[in-house]
Amino acid sequence: MQTESMGSPEARPDHRPAQLAIGVGAVLLAAALAYGAANIPSDAGYAGVGPDFLPWLVAAAMALCGVLLIWEVRTGGFRKMEEPSGAARGDWHALAWVSAGILGNAALITTIGFILSCALCFTLAVRGLRISEGKPGGHAMQTVRDAATGMLISAPTYWLFTKFLAVNLPGLTGTGWL
Repeated sequence: MQTESMGSPEARPDHRPAQLAIGVGAVLLAAALAYGAANIPSDAGYAGVGPDFLPWLVAAAMALCGVLLIWEVRTGGFRKMEEPSGAARGDWHALAWVSAGILGNAALITTIGFILSCALCFTLAVRGLRISEGKPGGHAMQTVRDAATGMLISAPTYWLFTKFLAVNLPGLTGTGWL
């Protein structure tokens, strides 16, 4: 006869195998991160930590999360888990718009510059997100507003990185302002 005790680490059969797979996957990912971190030189810099510090920290945090997930599954599964929200199926039309924005940005950033490619990415992604909410994608005037908003976001970002932080981002002109 099995008794239920609060916090008992005994394995209970009411968990789903997929829940256990998530925890095991997290531990395996942590092991892969640790393997990668072991190949990074550990020479300490001026702050006393080397370039391998952050990868080791991420690997350790991921391993801890994986172990805690496995413990949670072995002691009864993910308790008090709400039913998933949203549609039963993915919205592939919306995903196509968002993906087009991201891929377009990656493909065009060196050709048309950071500002215009990010504005294009914003415009297409916003259209996809609207569609995913069941709203219309937007008419021509809405698309123009989205493109303007994308430029109003990306231009100051570009100027901040290029003028104040001295990070080279691809521009449209050689002046550094577009």
